[in-house]
Amino acid sequence: MERLGIVGLPNAGKSALFNALTGGGAVVAAHPFSTTETNQGVARVPDHRLDALAAMSASRNVVPATVELVDIAGLVAGSSEGEGLGNRFLGGIREVDAVCYVLRAFEDDNVVGGTDPLDDLHTLELELTLADATSAEGQLERRRKAARSDKSLAGEVAVLEEALAVLETGTPLYRAGLDADRLAALRPFFLLTTKPVLAVVNLGEDQLNDADAIVKPVATELAGVADVLGVSVQLEAEAAQLPAGERADMLEGLGLGEGALPRVARAAYHLLGRRTFFTTGDKESRAWTFRAGARAPECAGVIHSDLERGFIRAEVIRWDLLLEIGSWHKAKEAGKLRVEGKDYEVADGDVLEIRFNV
Repeated sequence: MERLGIVGLPNAGKSALFNALTGGGAVVAAHPFSTTETNQGVARVPDHRLDALAAMSASRNVVPATVELVDIAGLVAGSSEGEGLGNRFLGGIREVDAVCYVLRAFEDDNVVGGTDPLDDLHTLELELTLADATSAEGQLERRRKAARSDKSLAGEVAVLEEALAVLETGTPLYRAGLDADRLAALRPFFLLTTKPVLAVVNLGEDQLNDADAIVKPVATELAGVADVLGVSVQLEAEAAQLPAGERADMLEGLGLGEGALPRVARAAYHLLGRRTFFTTGDKESRAWTFRAGARAPECAGVIHSDLERGFIRAEVIRWDLLLEIGSWHKAKEAGKLRVEGKDYEVADGDVLEIRFNV
């Protein structure tokens, strides 16, 4: 399972966001470095499509998709040189597949730290970029030496030279306009700034009415390279502790609809390249996670390895068309189920029934 690392400066609210999303118990305190080790947890990904299919099928059990999150020790200026918990922080990021920046905007005299989310962003990016430049320089030197006797390493040398040239300008690699092939070529070098990014601007409850204006500078800075969401993490964390009915009433009363946590979970899920197909029936409706671009047999294997090994065909219908018709049985009678073979690329929102023989 791919993992999203939640990172930020001390007291930005990253552990509170982790707890709100996962129901975890990461320590949250008003002093720096309350997180000294990585915390791991799993967040449910709310999906109205699954809820609707479960209601249609009168399912006795409903199983949502999930995303794995990692709360990483806080970063400070100088982390790339070992300041604070720098080495632990950087090591934690190397082990995740995508990064969520938590950027502080809320004001609280009892919590130390700045309140300009753009400053937070620049500090985070600078430290990661400096760490990558140091790493790339060392790896490049070793490969240049090895390439003198092994000409097959010339491609690795070239891609590292290109990356280092970008990093030395102070630009993180995810902002450098590199195409997918070049980013893939850099993956074996475990650089930090090749990872896709999501940014959460942590607002105070009293800032919600001005959220768009507060978030805008960060959204402008990251336009085209990262999604940016404004969230009152403390408010959402408090709501997450309530029973579902009370939580919904609280969020509705504040004009927040379903709240921001579902948007964060869904954004994280998609950032990791995950997509969803469904199975539905009276026993269970389930959201299954698959890799974007996967074909039908691979998706069958998500359910059980036997289904992939003995795959014959998949019966497929879009979730909204199935809802419109009213049941799987009616869709079959009406000839609305498509029969797809091994080359079918499953789409997000497909409802599948797998035919197999082992």
